[in-house]
Amino acid sequence: MKVFVDTNVLLDVLARREPFYADSAGVWTLTEAGRVNGFVSAVSLPTLFYLLSRSRGRREARGAMALLRDIFTLVPTDAQIISRAIDCDIEDFEDAIQFFSALRAGAATLITRNPKDFPTTDVSIQTPTQFLATHFQR
Repeated sequence: MKVFVDTNVLLDVLARREPFYADSAGVWTLTEAGRVNGFVSAVSLPTLFYLLSRSRGRREARGAMALLRDIFTLVPTDAQIISRAIDCDIEDFEDAIQFFSALRAGAATLITRNPKDFPTTDVSIQTPTQFLATHFQR
């Protein structure tokens, strides 16, 4: 199953943000174990690097980027994704890039902590908690 993971879910894991860490880490672990094919937008990495380097230092931030690169498949952000994000009705530009990156990846599910920010389409929009409960009952 192809899933697309939003930046906020990745940050939950990398910054160990509670109370979101456990379920977000569950999604990460499923990807790492090969039980799902996890995709992330290439634009997530600079954002995450910036945030992590400020809170944890450049060395740890760079290590986190290597982990992301090695575990997830990066979806390149190209002119078509940017144009679609500019022209769509999604209010937040970064969310629009995430959404169209998920479509590009052919993801069945976009996993985010902000499902209300995304349109209802053929791509299922779920929180990490919803995704785990729906597909990987504990």
